[in-house]
Amino acid sequence: MNVLSHAHGDHLYGDAPGDVVCSGLTARLANVRRDGERIEAGSHPAVELYPAGHIAGSRATLVDAGDARVLYTGDISTRDRFYLDGFEPPSADVLVIETTYGKPAYTFPPQATVERELVDWLDDTDGPVVLFGYALGRAQKLQLLVDRSSRDRLFVSDAIAALNEPIAAATGVEFGAERWDREAELGANDALVLPTQLNKLAWVESLVESTDATTVGVSGWAVEDAFKYRGGYDVTFPLSDHCDFEELLSVVERVDPERVHTQHGFADEFARHLTRRGYDATTLKRNQTSISDF
Repeated sequence: MNVLSHAHGDHLYGDAPGDVVCSGLTARLANVRRDGERIEAGSHPAVELYPAGHIAGSRATLVDAGDARVLYTGDISTRDRFYLDGFEPPSADVLVIETTYGKPAYTFPPQATVERELVDWLDDTDGPVVLFGYALGRAQKLQLLVDRSSRDRLFVSDAIAALNEPIAAATGVEFGAERWDREAELGANDALVLPTQLNKLAWVESLVESTDATTVGVSGWAVEDAFKYRGGYDVTFPLSDHCDFEELLSVVERVDPERVHTQHGFADEFARHLTRRGYDATTLKRNQTSISDF
């Protein structure tokens, strides 16, 4: 049995597995991202999927192991936003939880505040803007925020446009962006949304320089000033698709597990914090193939 939590590249397969338990939308997005390697969404009688609130199609997995209920979160967010409902965790005996922002320093401002500040900034800023976010997830939310602003036109890369299509079909949300053509001109009141990894490509830097565009980095890591300087952004906003530290704690409390296993990000730090709170918490290790492999 193979379970796919969502279609971000760091969670996708290298070679397409035969049977995959995932949401139908995750399968469609994975097929867009893994051209030529098609999968179909399947199910398993011992597995129940819960909307994870991370990106479109993302699911947490509850496995009935007979003697225990094991909840694997994948990446999660408990905040309702845009077309996503926040993760509502079920109870479980064993919890495997992501800890991307598993340190107290990573506490985000209220979602509505960040959205309002970004839209106000778009309205108040002169000249074109180039916004950077993950092609799947952040980029779609940035498009909806630009649509709330007074910007004249919105452009996206081909990769983002291709991912927009299955999300729009599944959610009924219309993004309304045009595909960016490098021969096109970026006007004074236009916005362009690009995948984060394109930030320092030569053609992007040339476009920014020739149009005097303002660059915007959007990520939960933007709670740190270092994020702005690492990315070379002019402006940053802490808009995230993950739980922050306090939200992670809330998930653990609501699941009320006998054991917790932390993974990814600040896994050791979060496990130690949970231990101080009285939980039996342990970090999963790289290349570990089962929960018992310590």
